[in-house]
Amino acid sequence: MNGQRAVDYSATPFVELDRQTWARLSNELKQPLDEADLRRLSGLGEQLNLAEVREVYLPLSRLLNLYVQGAASLHQATNTFLGEKTRRTPFVIGVAGSVAVGKSTTARVLQELLRRWPDTPDVQLITTDGFLYPNADLEKRGIMHRKGFPESYDRRRLLRFVSEVKSGAPEVRAPWYSHLSYDIVPGKEVVVRSPQVLIVEGLNVLQPARARLDGTAGLALSDFFDFSVYVDARTSDIEEWYIRRFMKLRSGAFSDPASYFHRYASLSDDEARETAHGIWKRINEPNLRENVIPTRGRAQLVLSKSADHSIRRMLLRKI
Repeated sequence: MNGQRAVDYSATPFVELDRQTWARLSNELKQPLDEADLRRLSGLGEQLNLAEVREVYLPLSRLLNLYVQGAASLHQATNTFLGEKTRRTPFVIGVAGSVAVGKSTTARVLQELLRRWPDTPDVQLITTDGFLYPNADLEKRGIMHRKGFPESYDRRRLLRFVSEVKSGAPEVRAPWYSHLSYDIVPGKEVVVRSPQVLIVEGLNVLQPARARLDGTAGLALSDFFDFSVYVDARTSDIEEWYIRRFMKLRSGAFSDPASYFHRYASLSDDEARETAHGIWKRINEPNLRENVIPTRGRAQLVLSKSADHSIRRMLLRKI
């Protein structure tokens, strides 16, 4: 080729593994969860089972445990170099993905499994819902219809929260969000106290930093992550999961008179499906395409789901 080097256009920053290959990575580990645990951890409409925990989440918990150990070694090396004896700061994991894709279940299962490892018994979890602006503020800003989009979050407060946790603050507080009232609850807070591991779950946790007016960029939330997971699926599958969940909620949370969505409880099946489809098309799908999917490539690990909600493929970023 006249001395020219061939270009490998198939090169990728990720290692792709199928579920069978991934599952072999934890063959020697015992299943720490049982059916009661699954009922407590599973989200509405998801098909989480013990096989998925054993074949997907158990190997992932092992990988994360190795990352935590690696971070501890790096901390010790830095202390040795500086001649200091500073305390380790929390290992922070981001979990991102669409509405209804199952990222909350992923975060809860990882929290439960990581707690079972002897060197990480203190694993705390927080969702970014608490950093949504209160509904009254969203109404004033004229963006109530864009709730869940990046601009509907108090990103400065969220960034400050994770920065303080990562800096080793002994106690950091966040607003409390109620899915029943669909709003921030005044006077109620979530308190994070010096965790060994903190999991931060939300739609937009992998968003890049915003550009300032002078053309520079500030910090992104993901700058404070030690590892990040993106839960992925085809948009058409996520839409169907969202609609199914909406229909089940009619006899669940929506049936409570205190629920923000109580007006949907009496809808017929056809009406409920049409309403859910409309909400998806107006709000959730545009947000997914414009803001969530573009962050997928920023994750260290992508978990890809098939139509039955089972995870079938993993993309792990090379180091």
